[in-house]
Amino acid sequence: MEPLASALDGMRVLVVEDELLVAMMIEEVLCVAGCVIVGPVNDLPKALQAAREQAIDVALLDVNLAGERVFPVAAVLAERSVPYVFMTGYGRGMLPVEYANRLIIPKPFKLRDLTDNLSAALRAADAPGR
Repeated sequence: MEPLASALDGMRVLVVEDELLVAMMIEEVLCVAGCVIVGPVNDLPKALQAAREQAIDVALLDVNLAGERVFPVAAVLAERSVPYVFMTGYGRGMLPVEYANRLIIPKPFKLRDLTDNLSAALRAADAPGR
């Protein structure tokens, strides 16, 4: 694989995904893009701990973690001003209103969707007036 998104080179990405094969695929794509992976983390308590304690530039959050919603992790990241992107197979309509305008990657996704959306989240976080 050739590098996909140089904007991500060196970025520390928290990956929260409970499906092992999906997490491994995400990790491979992001490593090729030059990211440093935090995780992958597969459950809510570990994700909350990582969100609170780890150095993170951007996060990729699976909305449904074995039946638990990832929104407490999103809240911690927002408090720390860490941009994040949701992943879900359920559609945008299942997001609570406070997250309705967040970037979302629908599952199943194309590999390029990962890097494109993480790059967009980082650009938005750096935009004036944020």
